[in-house]
Amino acid sequence: MFGTSGIRGPVGETVTARLALDVGRAVGIDADRAVVGRDPRESGVLLCDALAAGLRESGTDVRDLSLAATPTVARAVDWHDADAGVSITASHNPAPDNGIKLWQPGGQAFDEARRDTIARRVREGESNLQGWDDLGDRTRVDATERHVDALRGAVGIDDPLSIAVDLGNGAGGVTVDALQSLDCTVETLNAQPDGGFPGRPSEPTAENCESLRRLVEATDADCGIAHDGDADRLRAVTGTGEFLSGDVLLALFAREAVARSDVDEPRVAVPVDTSLAVDDALAPLEATVTHTRVGDVFVAERATEPDVVFGGEPSGAWIWPDETLCPDGPLAACRLAALAADRPLDERATEIETYPIRRANVETDDKAGVMDRVEERVLAEYDDVRTLDGVRADLGDAWFLVRASGTQPLVRITAEARDEARAGEVFETAREIVADAEN
Repeated sequence: MFGTSGIRGPVGETVTARLALDVGRAVGIDADRAVVGRDPRESGVLLCDALAAGLRESGTDVRDLSLAATPTVARAVDWHDADAGVSITASHNPAPDNGIKLWQPGGQAFDEARRDTIARRVREGESNLQGWDDLGDRTRVDATERHVDALRGAVGIDDPLSIAVDLGNGAGGVTVDALQSLDCTVETLNAQPDGGFPGRPSEPTAENCESLRRLVEATDADCGIAHDGDADRLRAVTGTGEFLSGDVLLALFAREAVARSDVDEPRVAVPVDTSLAVDDALAPLEATVTHTRVGDVFVAERATEPDVVFGGEPSGAWIWPDETLCPDGPLAACRLAALAADRPLDERATEIETYPIRRANVETDDKAGVMDRVEERVLAEYDDVRTLDGVRADLGDAWFLVRASGTQPLVRITAEARDEARAGEVFETAREIVADAEN
C-alpha cells in the first residue's frame, strides 16, 4: 500500500475517500491528537474530510491546517503536541494523482514498521470506533507563521538578496514569507495555489523550470528557487541562470552542514544512486557519505544517527536533522539564500567536480527473477557489493547500480565513473549482466 513516500496514485482508482477514511481509522487507534493538512489539489478537500472523519470516529482530536506545505504539517506534529500528522498530497506527481503521507513526532515520516502496521489495519478493517459522546473534535489552526518563525531562527542573512521563487501553483507560500522576513526581495512565479498546476508541471525539473531560469537570467536576481506541489522539494537556479543538478546542490548543502557541525567524523546520508561528486566534495572536509535505500523516508531514518549531520536526495529532498527530520523545502530555500549571500552560487558550483553518469531502463515481466540472478552474479564477481537497494558494485573509480523499479515493470541501470570512457565501459558491463539475467 505504501511506496517510498507514502500512498500515491490516481484519484478514484488507487486513492479514494474510502481509503482515506480507513487510514484515518487505522491511525486513530494509537493517536489522541493528529494534525492534518493538504496541498492545493481539489480532491484533497474531500480526502481530508474523509480522513479526519476516520480519526474523529476513533476519538482522535484533529488539528486541521487546511492548505499547508507538507513540511509545515510535519513540524506541526510537535507544535500541537500531536501523536501523528497526515499530509494529503501527491507531492510532485501530476494533477490526477493524490496521496497520503504520515508523520510521527520529530518530523520524521512513519518508519517501515509503522507503515506496515497501518497497512495491516486497513487490510483487515481494524478500528477502535467510539460512541457518540467520545468522538474527537476538529479545530482549524494555522501553523504557517510558526514555520516562518522557525526558519528565521535557523537561518541568518547578513546581506539580503533578490530571489525569484517559482511555487509551481503549490502550497509553498511559506517560503516567500520566510525570505521576506529575512529582508530578501522576492519575485514570484506561479504563486496562486491551484491543484491543476496550470503554470508548469508540479515536479521542479530543469525542463519544467525553464521560465524560472529565464527570469533569473533576465533580471538582477541573485538566485532562483523552485518547489513542487507540497514544497517538500527544492531545486535551484544560480544568479547566472544555470539550473543546478541535484547532485551539485546536494554537495553544496552537505558541505555547508558539515562545516557548521561539531561532529568529529561527520556523515551525510544519501541514496545509493548518488553521484561520486558528493563523496569527492566531502573528502577535503574529512566527511563521508552513508548510503540508504532510495526514498526520503530512508534518508530520514539514517539521519536519526548522531553523526549524520545532513541527508539529501538529488531529486530535491533536503533534511537537516538538527532542525527537523522531514524534507523541508522552505528551510532549504533559506539555507540556499544564505549560501548565495555569502558567495554566489555559480562560484560555489564550479568547485564541485561532476562526472558522467549513464542510465537506462530495461523492461521485464520478471523483475524479481532478474534481480536475483543479477545479485548472484555480481556478488560472485566483485568484491565491494551492496544489496541495500538493488545491487551496487563499487569499483573505486566507478560504480554501477541495478535496481528494480518499485512501480513499473522495469529494471533500472545506472553507472558512473570519473571519465567518459570508463563510464561507458562500466555501463556496458552492467547492461550485459542484466541482459544475461533475462535469459
